[in-house]
Amino acid sequence: MDWLFTWGGRCFGYREGDALWTYNGRHVGNFINENIFSSNGRYLGELTSEGRLIANKSKHNLQGTCFAPYVNRVGYVKCVDYVGYVMLSGFEDFPKLEK
Repeated sequence: MDWLFTWGGRCFGYREGDALWTYNGRHVGNFINENIFSSNGRYLGELTSEGRLIANKSKHNLQGTCFAPYVNRVGYVKCVDYVGYVMLSGFEDFPKLEK
């Protein structure tokens, strides 16, 4: 399992197949290519080539397909956060969905 961190350095969770999971065991998104959508089809963000999660402000109106989230799992101990990157113009940090 490879941990995923937000652009700001927050430990978020991991990817399993096309599913995005929080470290505490919640299925919060599905990948369509690099874009990530919530269960209601709303754009959440994307996975960059650096392996970080970030949200492109110009894509907030993108709509993906709806899905029924998987049942919650037993969570993992959260990794230590990384140092964040300087925010790119036109982007914002990935939403906080871990709780």
